[in-house]
Amino acid sequence: MLKDILSKVENALDPTVKPISGYDAAFLYSDSPKSPMHIAGLTIIEGSIDFEGFKHNIATKLHQVPKFRQRLVNVPMNLGYPYWADDPNFDLDLHIQRIKLPDPADWETLRDLTASITSTPLDLRRPLWSMTFIEGLNNVSQVPEGSVALFSKVHHVMIDGMSGMGIMGILLSFDPSDKPDMDAQPRAYKPDPLPNELTLLAKSGVDFLKDPLKIPRVAGRTLVKVAQSQMSKRMQVKSDIPKSAGAPKTIFNQSISPRRTWGTALLSLDRIKALKKAMDATVNDVILAICAGGIRKYLVEKDKLPGQSLIANVPISIRKEKDGEMKNKISNMLIPIATQIEDPIERLEAIQEHTSRGKVRHKAMGAKTLAKLADAVPFGLANLAAGVYSRYNLNEYHRPPFNVTITNVPGPQFPLYMNGHKILSIFALTPVVDGLGLIIAVLSYNGQVSITATSDAKTMPDADQFARYIRESANELEAIILKREKQKEVKKKAKPKSDPFFTALRKRFKAKKKWEKKFIGTYQITVNGCTEEIHHQINVTEKSATVKKGVTKNPKATLIIDDEYLYRVHKKELRLEEAQIQGRIKMEGGARNTKYLIQLLS
Repeated sequence: MLKDILSKVENALDPTVKPISGYDAAFLYSDSPKSPMHIAGLTIIEGSIDFEGFKHNIATKLHQVPKFRQRLVNVPMNLGYPYWADDPNFDLDLHIQRIKLPDPADWETLRDLTASITSTPLDLRRPLWSMTFIEGLNNVSQVPEGSVALFSKVHHVMIDGMSGMGIMGILLSFDPSDKPDMDAQPRAYKPDPLPNELTLLAKSGVDFLKDPLKIPRVAGRTLVKVAQSQMSKRMQVKSDIPKSAGAPKTIFNQSISPRRTWGTALLSLDRIKALKKAMDATVNDVILAICAGGIRKYLVEKDKLPGQSLIANVPISIRKEKDGEMKNKISNMLIPIATQIEDPIERLEAIQEHTSRGKVRHKAMGAKTLAKLADAVPFGLANLAAGVYSRYNLNEYHRPPFNVTITNVPGPQFPLYMNGHKILSIFALTPVVDGLGLIIAVLSYNGQVSITATSDAKTMPDADQFARYIRESANELEAIILKREKQKEVKKKAKPKSDPFFTALRKRFKAKKKWEKKFIGTYQITVNGCTEEIHHQINVTEKSATVKKGVTKNPKATLIIDDEYLYRVHKKELRLEEAQIQGRIKMEGGARNTKYLIQLLS
């Protein structure tokens, strides 16, 4: 009865005004001038494109992403989470900026410029996005002179990585002939009026009254899920992470500064897939190992490498294919990335083991459990907690839950175009917060993988150096894996020199139809000096004698000989009797049986 009444009241209120989720609110309340919570993307476009055509393309497609013309409105006295509402004052020109890349117009200049742009928070009073059109990329390596870059910022409360690719898909095209129709007119924008304070209070009250027991119920379910997860862990192999220790303190886990830094490494997806195949791993395992190697090199250079493995937070999008709604649907795994291990292969194998355990624990916990708990947290409390944590530097008083976030977003593996111009590369920059000053965003596109580290001037002033260590880590891992694979291949291909001896022996045995009783039995020949020991069995019966590879139990006699010496025996350059006297061979078994074996082979 009460629910029916509340539903009618809710329908009577503005149905177009939707609240943000508790999970999204966590991003909103973490936003500060020192730590803006937007995701940024740098897109390099081949050649020069017309700015007016670019802006017109956005204007005619913006209706496909309604949230790009919506802003947040707050409930009075923060008695509820903010709501999305149409912005009646929306102006496209306030969200798009056009600038020229300063001289010398190279990669370093572009990186510094975009670092400065991403350091500036978005205006929370407007739709939470912006784009900067950067012209004049004249001296950027492997980019044609006069090319253009697009730097976009979207607040994390709006979107996550996988749906972010969906938005870029609206602006981009896979058809190079797809160019904006300059005669097409943007669809008329007819915003709904902003809700008044009474409407917001009423909607917030209705949301609470519809389910007043949500907090204790969700908390109870979460505790059950946690208990089930803990039981699942105990039934598995014990983890080598001390349960009470958490992650070690590192230079990445201090208070951050407002100025962002970033660096990136471009790798070939085919190279990564080759390493994945050689190691029977996943692409994600290989990427984690490459990042771990770069992190280890950076901390060793700073003399700041802890003895305990760093722990990475690995976000997982839990959005299903059919989900088109732009909401954050992310879960997380905490993975030790074996930074205490020097050998790259051993490090990758340790990461493989940890990720397989993490997936089991992730399923046991349930991907949506924590998101439900976030929705149930009282609104004002979440806001207050986020502010207090940052204001009083509480991160300085405890060990971090993890040291670094490494997020992997698979993109399209075919070329994209904007206004008929090919997209050369895409890089993702992500927000950092106090206590977690390093995030690595991995984005694959058209056969390339960009591994981009976002940090701040205090935590990592030399982000370009870190990017070099990522490249070195990838090259080192690849070199060791390929060397190991080559050695395996050599072992497969290398034929012992003594093979012709056994071919001739089989032919001689086949020609003889009857054997004396003294020879009857099984013998063993072990050939050394090859890539690996090779064992041959000789089985003599009254009517036949056979030779085959393998080890026999309790042979009458055994001959152990080097491959080179047996080859010389075959070429009649050495007799077995002479080799025995000279100590070049080893015989096992009684004197009579060893004598019979030499007679069989001579």
